[in-house]
Formats: sequence, C-alpha cells, structure tokens
Amino acid sequence: MGKLVSTLFVTLDGVYQAPGGPQEDTRGGFVHGGWSFPYAEEDFGRFVNEVFARPSAFLLGRRTYDIFASYWPKVTDPGDPVASQLNGLPKFVPSATLEDPAWAGTTVLRGDLAQEVTALKDRTDGEIQVHGSGALVRSLLARDLLDTLHLLTFPVVLGSGFRLFPEGAVPTAFEHTGGSVTGAGVSIQTYDLKGRPEYGEFTLPEDA
Repeated sequence: MGKLVSTLFVTLDGVYQAPGGPQEDTRGGFVHGGWSFPYAEEDFGRFVNEVFARPSAFLLGRRTYDIFASYWPKVTDPGDPVASQLNGLPKFVPSATLEDPAWAGTTVLRGDLAQEVTALKDRTDGEIQVHGSGALVRSLLARDLLDTLHLLTFPVVLGSGFRLFPEGAVPTAFEHTGGSVTGAGVSIQTYDLKGRPEYGEFTLPEDA
C-alpha cells in the first residue's frame, strides 16, 4: 500500500502561496511571490533531492499541476533529479475541469476524493508525493488520508497570502518524527498524522 507524503513550504505566518516566483500565483493581488528563493542553498537542495529520490507517483492539486506543467516538461536534462521524476512518473490530479492534460503520464481523478485517493494508495507501492497544493493537503488531512507531512518553515513573515491552516481547518494532531535546520535558517520538520488532538488542563497543586 502506498504512503501519501506531502512536502510544503510555508512562511512563519503560515503563507504557502507562490514560494517559487513572482508570477507563480498572484491571486488576491499577492505581490510576494518568490519568497523561498533567497534560502535555496546546499542544505535545502540536498533535502529536496532526497525527497525526489523516493516517489512512485505524484498527487497534485490543480493549480500546482498547472504551474508544474508549464515548467518541468521544458527541463529535459536526464540528470536533473526533480525533472526526471516529475516528467517520468505517473501524475494524478483531482479535478472536475481539467480536460486532455498535455503533460505525459497525467491521470485526472474525477470521482470522490476519498475513494479515488484510497484506491490510488491501495494500488501503489512506495511514496505518493504531494508538492505544494495547500488546499488539497487540507482536504486530505480532513479525511485522514495523508500519512506524512514535511513542513519547511522559512524565516520570513509576509502578512498576506493564502495560509496553510486558516480558520476552520479540521483539528489535527501530528507526531514529530525528525527534523533539521538549514544553514539559511529554514526549519525542515517531518510529522506523521496522529489523529485528533487530545486535551488536558494545568491545575495548581492541592496545597497552593
């Protein structure tokens, strides 16, 4: 059975919108696109290459798919560890509007998200990776379908943009399974889905 693994870039204030470039996603008049670029150094690159050494398939939200499809097919260097995987492995996109995708290896998932993704996990060995796709990740978490989250937090606050966990997100608990900090200060932390949060209370000692 496949394992669904998400890798997401966020700012200190939780923004995931357009980390890769100024024109990547300008919805809402977002003017901060490309905010991850100054932190792309050796440690960061090593982690990304390690992630892209493991996938068996990709599950991408529609907007992330469109962004990737406009760029990665043009990267034809067989030695590029990211392009070779994205171009060569199966890609699945939950969408009711995507017709006849031109990127080779793409399958559109049109049915119920939980059923489609559960079936995909059942028939896939290894990692099914989700990159970006914040809205899709929230939907997967709400349905307890995501197994692991690699959350990369960049030392910058933007003050606007789409946030990964806005008001109304499904309460979710995670188990921390590892992490590191790059030389540029990016916190790379890995969490496995644990379920719903548990609650308690701090009380004063009896004799206080």
